[in-house]
Amino acid sequence: MTKKLKVPHTYVIVFFIIMVAAIMTWFIPPGKYIPVTQTIQGSEQSQLVFHYKPDLPENIQQNFNCQPQTWQVFSALFKGFVKQSGIIIFILMIGGAFWIMNQSKAIDAGIYAFLRFTDKLGHYKLLKAIGVDNIIMVLIMLMFSAFGAIFGMSEETIAFTIILVPLAISMGYDSIVGVCLVYVAAHLGFAGAILNPFTIGIAQGLADLPLFSGIGFRIFSWLIINMTGFFFILRYARRIRLNPQSSIMYEADAYWRKKEAGVETRVTYYTPRMAWIVYVLLSLALGVFAYLYPETTIVLGNSSYTFVLIPVTVVLFLLIGYFSLRKSVHYFILLLLGFTILYLIVGVMGYGWYVKEIATLFLVMGIASGLAINKTADEIARLFLEGVSDILSAAIIVGLAGGIIVILEDGGIIDSILYGLSKAMGDFGQIASVSVMYGIQTVINIVIPSGSAKAAITMPIMAPFSDLIGVSRQATVMAFQFGDGFTNMITPTSGVLIAVLGVARIPYDKWLRWVWPLILTLIILGFILLIPTVTMQLDGF
Repeated sequence: MTKKLKVPHTYVIVFFIIMVAAIMTWFIPPGKYIPVTQTIQGSEQSQLVFHYKPDLPENIQQNFNCQPQTWQVFSALFKGFVKQSGIIIFILMIGGAFWIMNQSKAIDAGIYAFLRFTDKLGHYKLLKAIGVDNIIMVLIMLMFSAFGAIFGMSEETIAFTIILVPLAISMGYDSIVGVCLVYVAAHLGFAGAILNPFTIGIAQGLADLPLFSGIGFRIFSWLIINMTGFFFILRYARRIRLNPQSSIMYEADAYWRKKEAGVETRVTYYTPRMAWIVYVLLSLALGVFAYLYPETTIVLGNSSYTFVLIPVTVVLFLLIGYFSLRKSVHYFILLLLGFTILYLIVGVMGYGWYVKEIATLFLVMGIASGLAINKTADEIARLFLEGVSDILSAAIIVGLAGGIIVILEDGGIIDSILYGLSKAMGDFGQIASVSVMYGIQTVINIVIPSGSAKAAITMPIMAPFSDLIGVSRQATVMAFQFGDGFTNMITPTSGVLIAVLGVARIPYDKWLRWVWPLILTLIILGFILLIPTVTMQLDGF
């Protein structure tokens, strides 16, 4: 009888990758790109020039503290936590806030109401033939994909995972489908990047291209990428719905099924007096917010639009909040969740909010939810700590994964890896060259998961190179865009991916087993979509 192969714990896998990264620092010579101002055709331009450590200018060489990594694999764990501290704290605050909200059973009530609504839709023959669940999932994924394509939604998906995974379980699917509805959908949009300022905006700016030019072909690419990804997800979801035990997460998802069991019987509808007090206090606070920010400017690509968004949302909160409390405190708390999401979108697109502001927003939502159901300050604090404890493993794995990047940075080999890959392009034809650029960006995304950081390093090198080989700079940006987007969903150095998997309680090895066919399909699709950029006359290329 053969012994069943045991897959290592996710922590063990991450530490093994750290060890591999440390070994690489002994064989890859350290180097660094430095900015150099050169006069080209009568105008001064700044370019990044690579130097191995011994060839660096003396002043830079002295400050370039790098060395082969040995015992540092252990200190890298500490430094990884420091490096990823923002996302770690974000996860803990989100977990605590939602634990308080869950105590109210508001999300249970919302899920039950949603399931009743979908059952009613199933009575319509046309919708039943198409599949009500399919329509709902496509609409959810389209929304998050649009968020990813327009303003680069990524870290925000961590918060939504807590909502979408239980919903997917309640609909008869598994936790992987729940992650697909929000995280995968957002990153399909992120790869299709229509107006994403963190990838396309930076890359085109560094390539001296008009911001968000070539949008027509990028919209086309976004649609094709979505169609491919959605088809893959819906086909998998149908198989799980027909046979739940075929899911590789079936046993692990017992946690979610147990949590969602008996949703209807657990909910008792009521509205305590304290909920009305919370409603009044929040209305006053939002009124002050509307007074201070009467107008909001939303930036979309090159265009900006100014609206009286905050005052309008305050009026909506006053009206809908009143009627929700007349029905039950559960619907009021769901309203708080809805307006939290609304202000998240407004804050990100209008005020440049990031994880600090978003975490604060959800924390206020959690505290307000606790007060609305008559919880004391001590009880809210206890519930918050329980939520932090429940999600702690997800936060820890993010810190551990941060250690991988720390080792590569302290070993000084990230730029050396980039330089070695760029040299591999050689004298190829146009299609081969843009394909190699695409491959290089895909590989680099494993060691530099930040799209903006990768754009800052690679585009000053790739853009001038594309001029030499006759490839448009717009095609080079597309190669960066696809290379940056697809592998975000598989690379263990992505703090967001690791956090989402931790929240959903999906081990990385199981996620890898499920997602690699989709990633391979998308990588091939990206190559196909790049061919027209060098063989056809496209607007903006």
